[in-house]
Amino acid sequence: QPSAKRWRLRTCRPCALCFTGFNSRGMIFSIILRSRSCRSLWAFLSLVVMASFPLGSSFAVSPASDGVCSRRHSCRLNMVSGATNIESPRQFVLRGMQRFRQGDIDGSIELFDRAESLDGSLRPFLWQRGISYYYADQFQKGSDQFRYDVRVNPLDVEEIVWDIACMSRLNQNDLPSSKMMSLPKGKTDRRRIMGTVYALFRGEATEQELAIAGQTGGRGDEFYSLFYLGLYTESLGEIDKAEKYMRAAVNTSYATGPGAGDYMTSVARVHCYLRNWN
Repeated sequence: QPSAKRWRLRTCRPCALCFTGFNSRGMIFSIILRSRSCRSLWAFLSLVVMASFPLGSSFAVSPASDGVCSRRHSCRLNMVSGATNIESPRQFVLRGMQRFRQGDIDGSIELFDRAESLDGSLRPFLWQRGISYYYADQFQKGSDQFRYDVRVNPLDVEEIVWDIACMSRLNQNDLPSSKMMSLPKGKTDRRRIMGTVYALFRGEATEQELAIAGQTGGRGDEFYSLFYLGLYTESLGEIDKAEKYMRAAVNTSYATGPGAGDYMTSVARVHCYLRNWN
């Protein structure tokens, strides 16, 4: 069976092109070309690359998502010969995030798992999978993911909060503070809104305090206060309040405007979709 081949074309610096070929065994070669115009090399490179493949090969060109050229000349040429493209772990993570945005929770988990299977070092950074576990009602797995992540980054307030949410769903009657993760002694979150979110989930602040912090902050603060008020009240089983908060969050000017691409605004929308709160 012919192996999938991937060719990557990108600018390493202004007016310099790095042409690198990959196959299933790794890098084959790399050529650096210089020109006044990256565009002027396209015809030459296309002829060279296409000539090296047998008839019937398929070609696709797409913008690079990780270009480094300051002039935004980066591009990527993906070529397939008799098989599908080889995807990187990062691509699986991005696809998993997109699946989640579409409301396909199980599908997102499968893609995040695939990313980890290709690169085990990703495990502490797959917080997106922890969120997917929460919405799949796999609260123990969600907690395990967040706790593993916090071992690597003990100052990550949001992962601590999500772990508390998972643990609260597992222990609806009572979750003692001794079972909750916390920031290292003497450490705080510099962001006022997240500091208040953290305090609320730890039982050290009230809903009203978080609501006020959101109302007196920026547009993003308003969204995050309402979103986490929704998550908090849901974790306590107060569904009517959770619906009110979460619906308000998705309708904030941040979620419908500059924050529309923020993954957490997508989480809020999926939250409402899965619970039929639209």
